[in-house]
Amino acid sequence: MQKLKLHSPDLTQSNIDKLAAIADLFPNCITESRDASGQLKRSVDFDQLRQELSGSIVEGPQERYQLNWPGKREALLTANAPIAKTLRPCRAESVDFDTTQNLFIEGDNLDALKLLQETYLNKVKMIYIDPPYNTGKDFIYEDDFAEDSDSYLERSNQKDTAGNRMVVNSEANGRFHSDWLTMIYSRIRLARSLLSDEGVIFISIDDGEVGNLRKICDEIFGEEMFAAQVIWKKRSTPPNDRVIGAQHDYILVYVKKSLLALNLRKRTAEQVSRYKNPDNHPKGHWTAGDLMGNVKGGRYVASLHFPITNPRTGQQHYPSSNGNWRFNASRVKELIDNNEIYFGEDDQGRPKLKRFLAQVKEGITWTTLWDFAPLNTVASNEMTEIFGNLATFENPKPVDLIRLVLEVGASHNGIILDFFAGSGTTAHATLAINAEDGGNRRCILVQLPEVCSADSEPGRAGYKTIAEITKERLRRAGKKIKQENLITAPDLDIGFRVLKIDSSNMNEVYYTPDTVSQDLLSVQVNNIRSDRTPEDLLFQVLLDWGVDLALPIAQETIAEKSVFFVDGNALAACFETGINEDFVKLLAKRSPLRVVFRDAGFASDSVKINVEQIFKLMSPGTEVKTI
Repeated sequence: MQKLKLHSPDLTQSNIDKLAAIADLFPNCITESRDASGQLKRSVDFDQLRQELSGSIVEGPQERYQLNWPGKREALLTANAPIAKTLRPCRAESVDFDTTQNLFIEGDNLDALKLLQETYLNKVKMIYIDPPYNTGKDFIYEDDFAEDSDSYLERSNQKDTAGNRMVVNSEANGRFHSDWLTMIYSRIRLARSLLSDEGVIFISIDDGEVGNLRKICDEIFGEEMFAAQVIWKKRSTPPNDRVIGAQHDYILVYVKKSLLALNLRKRTAEQVSRYKNPDNHPKGHWTAGDLMGNVKGGRYVASLHFPITNPRTGQQHYPSSNGNWRFNASRVKELIDNNEIYFGEDDQGRPKLKRFLAQVKEGITWTTLWDFAPLNTVASNEMTEIFGNLATFENPKPVDLIRLVLEVGASHNGIILDFFAGSGTTAHATLAINAEDGGNRRCILVQLPEVCSADSEPGRAGYKTIAEITKERLRRAGKKIKQENLITAPDLDIGFRVLKIDSSNMNEVYYTPDTVSQDLLSVQVNNIRSDRTPEDLLFQVLLDWGVDLALPIAQETIAEKSVFFVDGNALAACFETGINEDFVKLLAKRSPLRVVFRDAGFASDSVKINVEQIFKLMSPGTEVKTI
């Protein structure tokens, strides 16, 4: 039994809904806007409606080519706004913490992308993301939080606290394009700055937002940096939920600076077998190729229209259809003299150019139709193989699909970033391809710790969050790949260093000292939060200084003080108290490039003052800072 609304009808919204009901007449006049409380609602573009009903140009906002939506400016502001957060290391959940080059960041990816700006600016070779599709079923990312569908429905008054649905059609009541665009816009803007000049980004998407996503990427990367809209055939049969069932998804491909950043596709064994060397040519294996050139403007070029004479039979051959040869007469003579023109096995055929395997490109052109990639059912089988009968994800991507993406956009030893890590397929594929070709590709994953409901299969299996499932997959997949490649890839890096996004290690007084009154100064001497470890402080220093977060870390004791050394002498950090000049001199003898101390860690003010002088005398190249 339905309950009474107990409020008067919203006549304005009712009228808009009526107009939307005849949207087949004026579909471009229905848009989205925000109400007084900031909530998205359906609205009418009156300027556009006036234009539809007018026989002349209606005055209004200046026209320009752009994609706009409620929240775009906020998304830009959010992308640019700084945050006072940090990454806290978690050794217990990591694999090979001290030696691995891979990172797993747990937390909101918007925060993660901001925290990575200093360290990985212009350093990432390839980004692959599979963001939540705008289906009305996936969890929602917003500027300062992320939540699952149930939480979103409750917050937006579509469910009560008991879980009862209050609104029937979620897509028409809160699932707008604007929310999704706002979410993805700020993240792609930040992601672009992390890409190197040779960087490439791949984004999986479906029909729902592919048009809008193209426009967003055109704006952020530039339309000329569009490389491809790959069609991935993900199903062997169409779904029966529509008259026309979608069997495919898309993968948008954009480059940072140049299309030359993309790799050619490797030739198959069958393609290589087409090259043979029946005449023992010194240049090696070859295949016969066309000797004809392009006819420009439908007219032939006189200098490229001449007979080619077979030197053994005397037979003359002209270009077909009054066309052109590819080369002029002088070059053709040179090719004949070098035995690089082929006249058929019986010397009676038309001339062909010998195309030598050693001289052609290292690969072939990729196509936009990936019907050769594995189907989605393969991914489900892969998850079953790893986790048994535990169905942890509804739509994971197949490992070999991401391997194809890596073949197109990754280098042999570049950094790969996936900030919608999901089931962890990107890292799994990276480990697999490294094991195959001996590469040293590094992976950075970011995954939100989205809570698994208690009645879900992962929840019943003991997994509290999606991030836990992702990490467990990496542990199991890495161990399996290592075991299968012990001989060919004994040094394969299957580890990952877990870093969790948290509030800053510093108390508020560190950021706003002017707000602390004189009578509270005594309790604010320690500007570091009480629950933070020295290793927590070290990683915030690495972030602030822009030092690679995957560098090896060693810990030594000098004069009874614990000191962290990052990548040998790249950075030395001591956060203990009672630092005296004798200790500083011992540390200065190590000549680190950078050194950092705790601001309140010096034994006296005079020691703090003399630290820089000691380093200037003993290690003038060392940069000294405190926190």
